[in-house]
Amino acid sequence: MMARRWIGAALATLLLAGTLGGCASSKPAPERYTLPAATMPEATMPEATRQGAAGAETRYQLQVATPRLADYLDVEGIVMQIDDITLVEARGHQWAEALGKQLQRGLRDRLAQRLPDTRVLLDGTAPREANALRLALEIDRFQGRHDGRAVIGGRWRLHAADGSLLAMQPLELENVLEADGYPALVRALGRGWDSAADELAEAVRGTRRQE
Repeated sequence: MMARRWIGAALATLLLAGTLGGCASSKPAPERYTLPAATMPEATMPEATRQGAAGAETRYQLQVATPRLADYLDVEGIVMQIDDITLVEARGHQWAEALGKQLQRGLRDRLAQRLPDTRVLLDGTAPREANALRLALEIDRFQGRHDGRAVIGGRWRLHAADGSLLAMQPLELENVLEADGYPALVRALGRGWDSAADELAEAVRGTRRQE
């Protein structure tokens, strides 16, 4: 019920914004959001991270590419799915920075926490080492949904330094909003990105165990 009330209020706001679109002087400035900083419960941290080994010597390199976004996500406004087929870009609630860049940088920071033996870099910022892995993602869902959930969907691929494919899996995550409103949605999407980092870090470790 809470989520439905919020969706109704959000739709009313969007319609009102459209009505006032021709009156620039009365149109309020949009609220802008960034994804939450990387977080990781201490209980799930690798032992090396809990002991403060972030500055220890790293044995591996992982380069994170900018996620490829579905066209409807590559916009300023936060996207809401208001029924099974309808998507709306919010006019008054926008990303403070391009979403793809936020996702890439946020994933780098989250993976660095979870893989303390790995130098995690943005793709293209350093020469690729012989043991380097490259992570590429396609994101086709990163939005709020009418049932009060934040949903993330897509696919990831892990490549060796020579470009060969090591692993590929779909990415499907959902988180319930803890309150009404866009701030709660952005925080729920951030928790989803934390979970994505958990999954991807385990995939990286699994690939190394097969060496």
